[in-house]
Amino acid sequence: MWTSVGWRARYRRVVRSSFATVPFYRERWALSGRTDPVVVSGRFGDDGGAVPVARIAGRLPELVPLAGGRADVDPVRGLGTVLRPPAGSLVVMVGALPPMDLPEGVRCAVVEPSEESVVDFTAPSVIAVGAPKDLARLANALPEHVRQVPLVAIDELADVDTGLIADDVLGILGDRRDCGQWHLDWQRVYARATPLGLAFTLLRQQSPRLVDVVPVEGARGAVASCPRHGSPVIVP
Repeated sequence: MWTSVGWRARYRRVVRSSFATVPFYRERWALSGRTDPVVVSGRFGDDGGAVPVARIAGRLPELVPLAGGRADVDPVRGLGTVLRPPAGSLVVMVGALPPMDLPEGVRCAVVEPSEESVVDFTAPSVIAVGAPKDLARLANALPEHVRQVPLVAIDELADVDTGLIADDVLGILGDRRDCGQWHLDWQRVYARATPLGLAFTLLRQQSPRLVDVVPVEGARGAVASCPRHGSPVIVP
């Protein structure tokens, strides 16, 4: 069950671990400190501790903990968890990489966003996932029973009413539920307001460690609690 206190406690553990073991954060926070929480007494950091994604461009190896790990990002990290496809489904990734975390029993196909793409749509449930423009290009080739799920950038949430919250560096952060709210994948993602906009932390990814990262276009909005589900949502 989600609680704001427990969610924040998990975030603080990731911050402390990152300060202790990740070269990028050890350097950044030791030199200038940070806020929320303060990890170096007397040093309060810049931008509330937020890290613009441009700051980590070309420095991904420095986001690997001292114990080792991967240094590449996964733009569809978390898709299987957030999409929740039923067993026997076919997930068609349109102009996107195949996800690494689909549930057992779910197949995946990757196609280019053109009407000439040919896919076997005979699965009981077919879900097409991709950028809105790519799904639109493939629309005439998709049977009516195919569920289309757009990947929506964080700065575009106010303009669409369905899809998954996606970022090229952070991966899949949440989805739009039937309550009409943009829900965060709170077990794996933490979000908070900073002077640069919303900053996101991946709570379970060990490497590369992504803490308080602000997307390339910024992320306007606020974090609130869904009145129906009682879990965190982004209000654009």
